[in-house]
Amino acid sequence: MLKSVTIVIKEQIQYKNLILRMSHFETKGKYQIHYLGNLWQIISPLIQILIYWFVFGIGIRGGDPIMTSLGELPFFLWMLMGLIPWFFISPSIIQGSSSIHQKVSLVSKLNFPISILPTTKIVGNGKSFLIMMLILIIILMLYGIYPTFFWLQLIYYLGCLFVFLFALTILTSTIATLVRDVQMLLQSTIRMLLYLSPILWDPTGDRVPDWIGDVLKLNPFYYIIDGIRSSFLAERWFFEDLIYMGYFWALTFATLYFGTKIHIKFREKFVDYI
Repeated sequence: MLKSVTIVIKEQIQYKNLILRMSHFETKGKYQIHYLGNLWQIISPLIQILIYWFVFGIGIRGGDPIMTSLGELPFFLWMLMGLIPWFFISPSIIQGSSSIHQKVSLVSKLNFPISILPTTKIVGNGKSFLIMMLILIIILMLYGIYPTFFWLQLIYYLGCLFVFLFALTILTSTIATLVRDVQMLLQSTIRMLLYLSPILWDPTGDRVPDWIGDVLKLNPFYYIIDGIRSSFLAERWFFEDLIYMGYFWALTFATLYFGTKIHIKFREKFVDYI
């Protein structure tokens, strides 16, 4: 039953060094023609952060702070805790989903599995994500928010993030290779999820009906982003809501199972669909 999952996971482990090398050279090649080079991995999200903060923090909220377990918190900090993970999530899904279609003709001539291509994109984006997370930690400490035991569960939520992205991109990269319209649909969905996740606004606020908040929690990225923010703000432990935790992992496993099964079934025929 789990043969396809086992095969794909073994491929990731066996070719882990190749994944690291490919992600490094792809990132290096992407920015080598720019004067600032890899600095654009930091500059680009910083520009977007300032725009979102100006529109949502100043324009819509009028600079009002947001209430948390630590008391009133500047909206800028609250937003950063969700926006920085999103800057990793969004490109990883878009690039990972198109990775097979872009390189399948090349890979068919070489001796390594196609399944590592989405992982290469995730690892490549993960490097700048970890740098941004370190910058976030420094900013939080400058504002007087220091590490607590709750921060240890960031390891758990970052693990959740990488595992779900792997499962999702294995599925979407396969389907997007078979049906190219899926890539366009996915890009629109990602733009929509930005506003349906607890990134730029708080779905648990008094103005939002409880049933809407419950529906929004079906989004797996809600679980991850809210968990990362809760870790920083020392609000709760990840095991306090076992039902929500079980839902996330059930969805993740189902995505991984169907994604690997479809991938194994069609990957020998990918060239025929291009």
